[in-house]
Amino acid sequence: MPLLAGERLTAAKLNRLQPTTYDAVASSALTGPQTNTDVPGATITLITETDNAIATVDATFDFDPTGAVGGLSSGRLWVDGVAVGLFAVFQAGPGVSGDRGTHSQSYRVSLGTAGSHTLKLATTLATGVNLNLYTGLVVTIYEVV
Repeated sequence: MPLLAGERLTAAKLNRLQPTTYDAVASSALTGPQTNTDVPGATITLITETDNAIATVDATFDFDPTGAVGGLSSGRLWVDGVAVGLFAVFQAGPGVSGDRGTHSQSYRVSLGTAGSHTLKLATTLATGVNLNLYTGLVVTIYEVV
């Protein structure tokens, strides 16, 4: 629905020119080991009105070692069931609990078609690592009418 020369600008069309922001936070913690596990509560379902809307996402993962750590932990964004390439990565020191770290990752993705989209966080946790409630995502959608 483009704006054409001589066309009246309506409130509905103007509203789509503004970025729209959504956020979600984890509703419960996870305990490792886990592999590609959805972060409870860190899911946003939204509707875009135009093809190729742009989503910028700021994701934050709060990793908390609880004992001897068995390796690398990570978090990443999934869009409409497809994993996005960038990871937020955490690896504790030599098996020391208390090396807690809050790690972030930023994403910019194109939502190919208008309609419903689901953006969510998933994590892989090593043995001895928890993912805490201070985990979440902020999504900003940019559409052109």
